[in-house]
Amino acid sequence: MEASSSGSNIPAVTKGKTKIHHAEGTEDLQSNQLETQISIKPDVQKRDVDFSEIHNAIQEIAKDVNIFFDELEEVNSPCKDNDSLLHHGNLTSTSDDASRLETVGEGVPDKNKSNGLYFRDGKCRIDYILVYRKSSPQTEKREVFERNIRAEGLQMEKESSLTNGDIIFVKLHAPWEVLGRYAEVMNVRMPFRRKIYYLHRRHKFMNRIERQISRFRGWLPRKPMRLDKETLPDLEENDCYTAPFSQQRIHHFIIHNKDTFFNNATRSRIVHHILQRVKYEEGKNKIGVNPLLTNGSYEAAFPLHEGSYRSKNSIRTHGAENHRHLLYECWASWGVWYKYQPLDLVRRYFGEKIGLYFSWLGWYTGMLFPAAFIGLFVFLYGVTTLNHCQVSKEVCQATDIIMCPICDKYCPFMRLSDSCVYAKVTHLFDNGATVFFAVFMAVWATVFLEFWKRRRAVIAYDWDLIDWEEEEEEIRPQFEAKYSKKERMNPISGKPEPYQAFADKCSRLIVSASGIFFMICVVIAAVFGIVIYRVVTVSTFAAFKWALIRNNSQVATTGTAVCINFCIIMLLNVLYEKVALLLTNLEQPRTESEWENSFTLKMFLFQFVNLNSSTFYIAFFLGRFTGHPGAYLRLINRWRLEECHPSGCLIDLCMQMGIIMVLKQTWNNFMELGYPLIQNWWTRRKLRQEHGSQRKASFPQWEKDYNLQPMNAYGLFDEYLEMRIWYGILEGIGILSVITNAFVVAVTSDFIPRLVYAYKYGPCAGQGEAGQKCMVGYVNASLSVFLVSDFENRSEPTSNGSEFSGSPLKYCRYRDYRDPPHSPVPYGYTLQFWHVLAARLAFIIVFEHLVFCIKHLISYLIPDLPKDLRDRMRREKYLIQEMMYEAELERLQKERKERKKNGKSHHSEWP
Repeated sequence: MEASSSGSNIPAVTKGKTKIHHAEGTEDLQSNQLETQISIKPDVQKRDVDFSEIHNAIQEIAKDVNIFFDELEEVNSPCKDNDSLLHHGNLTSTSDDASRLETVGEGVPDKNKSNGLYFRDGKCRIDYILVYRKSSPQTEKREVFERNIRAEGLQMEKESSLTNGDIIFVKLHAPWEVLGRYAEVMNVRMPFRRKIYYLHRRHKFMNRIERQISRFRGWLPRKPMRLDKETLPDLEENDCYTAPFSQQRIHHFIIHNKDTFFNNATRSRIVHHILQRVKYEEGKNKIGVNPLLTNGSYEAAFPLHEGSYRSKNSIRTHGAENHRHLLYECWASWGVWYKYQPLDLVRRYFGEKIGLYFSWLGWYTGMLFPAAFIGLFVFLYGVTTLNHCQVSKEVCQATDIIMCPICDKYCPFMRLSDSCVYAKVTHLFDNGATVFFAVFMAVWATVFLEFWKRRRAVIAYDWDLIDWEEEEEEIRPQFEAKYSKKERMNPISGKPEPYQAFADKCSRLIVSASGIFFMICVVIAAVFGIVIYRVVTVSTFAAFKWALIRNNSQVATTGTAVCINFCIIMLLNVLYEKVALLLTNLEQPRTESEWENSFTLKMFLFQFVNLNSSTFYIAFFLGRFTGHPGAYLRLINRWRLEECHPSGCLIDLCMQMGIIMVLKQTWNNFMELGYPLIQNWWTRRKLRQEHGSQRKASFPQWEKDYNLQPMNAYGLFDEYLEMRIWYGILEGIGILSVITNAFVVAVTSDFIPRLVYAYKYGPCAGQGEAGQKCMVGYVNASLSVFLVSDFENRSEPTSNGSEFSGSPLKYCRYRDYRDPPHSPVPYGYTLQFWHVLAARLAFIIVFEHLVFCIKHLISYLIPDLPKDLRDRMRREKYLIQEMMYEAELERLQKERKERKKNGKSHHSEWP
C-alpha cells in the first residue's frame, strides 16, 4: 500500500533516506504494526520475600498511597553518550542468535516461519528492519553500529533479498529484558487495572425520559454512518488505567503474556528509540541511524506491516486476516467514506499521534459542513438577487460612460458596460450577506476551537493521554551528545542531565532568527517581482494581436501572475523546508517537543507569508495608491501601478485565492495519492515481469514493504501544517481572521461606499432606508471626471476615443471621489471621500470589538472539559489510589501465604 495521509489508504512503512529524520515525529508513524496473539507461556519465576522486605514495602505504602506516581529510581540509561559503548567483536551473520533466545514454549505454529513476521525459528517477532547493500563502501560504520545494537540487547538476523542479491535485510528483535528496561526509561504507559465507570445518580423523571428516547430511537432506521461493531475487535487496553511502566512494580500491571504485553507499535517505538541513540563511530555526534541513512550505509529503516491489506475472502463471512486488513475494509477503502472512523483501531495500529491526527481531521471535516452550508447560502442569495441589484443594472446599462485607460499608451478607452459580466460576478461574492458571513466565520472559528478542546479532552481521557506530553518528554540524542560534558540537576526529576549555557542558546537563537528574517525578505522580494510583472504585462497584453487577450488584458495579467506566483510558492516551500530544518538543528532544542515547536513556528511563519503575501497585496494595496489620471504614482518612477477593474478589486482577489487554492490542493492530492499509486503500480509491474505473479506473492513481508513508497521524512508534519492543529497558531489565526475580514469588508468590498451613498447621498438620504431603490445613481456618483488633455505624455493613449462618438473624447471617467478638472482645486478629494473613509474606519472598529466580544463570550461559556468528564477524572483518581493500596496488600498477603506453604514463616511476622 502506498503512503497516504488522507485516509484513503493505510500509510505504508517508511523507506529510504528520509525515513527517520526526526525521532518523535516519526516514532508513531514507524510503529505501524499489528498485534498477533501467540500461544506462548513464558516461565515467570517468583522471588521470595522475607519479613524485612514486607515491612519496608508496607512503610512505603504508608508514606504515599499513590505509589504508582512516585518518583522512579534513577536508572543507568544506556542511551547516555559514552565511548565505552563501542564494543569490538565479530559481526558476522547471526544465524546462531536463536540459540541465545529465551525458551518461550514449544509448538510454535509453522505459519510463523513462513509469514515473514518472525525470525527463522518462528518464535522471535521482527520489530524492525534495516536494509543495506553489500556493495556499499560504508562497511566499517555499519559493522560498528550493528555491534553496538547487539550490545544494547537487541537480537539480529540477516536475510538476502530474493530480487537482488546485493540487498541484505537486517531483522531486529527486542527481547523482554530490553523492552522492560527501555519502557521504563521512556515512561511508556501500560495498563494495570480495568476502568471502573462512575455514573451519576439521576432523578426518576430523567431516567423515564431517557428510556422513552431510547425506545423512540429503536424505531428509527440504523444510522448508516456507524461502524459494524461485530466487525471491530474488542480493544481491552482502552478500558484499563495506565501508568508509566516500572520493573520494580511489575506486579501491578496486567501481564497475561510477556510476548504480547507490549503491542507491536510500542515494540517498534522502543527499537526506534534505541536506533536513534546507538553509536556508529568515535565522537560526540556520531550516533543514530539517521546519518547512516543519509550517507548510504543503510538503504532503509522501517517496521513491518502485518500481512496484506487485501484478502480473497469477504471480511463479513471469514473475518479480517489481520488489523491491517480490517483497517482497510472499515476505514481506508473508498466504499466506507461516509462512515465514522475506527479511531481506537487506528491508534492501536499507528500510535497515539496519528490517532489524534485523524480524530482532528474527522472533527474538522464535520465542522466544515455548517460553514459550507452558510457559504452556499450566501452565494445563492447573490444568485437570486442578481437581477434586482441596482448597481449591476446601472453598470450594464452605462453605454454612454467611457472609462479612462487602465495602463499607459496601449490600453484603450472602454465603455463601462463592457464590464457588465464582471459586475454580476462581483455581486455573487459582494452582496448584503457578505458581512453576515464574515461575522459567522469569525464565530465559527471560535466555536470550532472550543469544541475541539472538549473533544480532544475526551479522547485523551479514553486513551489515557492526560499529561502524556509531560511524561513522554525525552532529551534528544543530538542534544545529549552535544552537551554531555555540561550537566546540572533537573529540578523536576532531581537527576543530572546535559545543560546548554544561556549565552550559547541566545547566540544560536539570534542566528536562527536572522535566517528566518532573511527568508521572509526573499518572499517579499518575490512578491515585489510579481507586482512588477503585473504592471509590465498589462500593457503587453493590451497590445496583443489576439482580440480575446487584448480585450481582457487585465484578467489575463491576473491569471498568469497567479500561476507564476504559485510556482514560486512551491519552489520556495521546498527551499525553506531545508532552511528551517537547518536552523532548527542549529538551535539544538533540548527535547523532541521543543524541536517540533521550533520547526513548526518557522514553517508556519514562512508558509503564511509565502501563501498570503500576494493575496494581502491584492486585497489591501492593489488600486489604493495609484494616484489619478494625469498624476499617476509610479514604481521606481517608471512603471505605473496597477489599477483595479472598473467593477472593483474583489474579482481580482477571488481569482487569486481561487487559482492558488485549486492548484495547491490539486498538487497536494497528486503527491499524496496519485504519485504513490503510480510508483507502486510501476514497482509491482516491474516485479511481476521479472519474477512472475506467483513468485511475487510468496515474497516475505519485509521484501514487500521495502518495495513500498517512502513516507514523508517528517511523518504527518505536513498534514498537521495544512490542518493547523496547534492551539497557539489556531488562536492567532482566529484573531487575524477577524481583523482581515473587517478590512476586506471595509476596504476591498464596496459595502461601505454603497452604505454611505444610500444613507447620505442617494434618493433615500435622511430617511433611514437602504434598499435597492436607494442605490439609484450610485455608479455615476462613484466615478470622477478627467479631462483627456491633462494626460501625461507617457500615459497618453494611442487612441483618441473617436470610435465611440465619431469625434475625439474630451472627458473620461475613473473610480475615485475627486473634484472635476474645472473646480477651484482640480482633482482634489470630495467630501464624500472623507465620509467613506470615516465610515470604513468606524466599521473596522465596531466590527472587531463586536466579534471579539462574541468570541470571548463563547470561549467563556464553553468550558474546555465537559462536566461529566471532570467528575469522572476526580472520581477515578480517588479509585486509583485505593486500588494501588489494595493491590500492594494483596501481593504481600499472597507472598505471606506462599511462605507459610513452603514452611518459611517466622513467629515475628507482621500479620
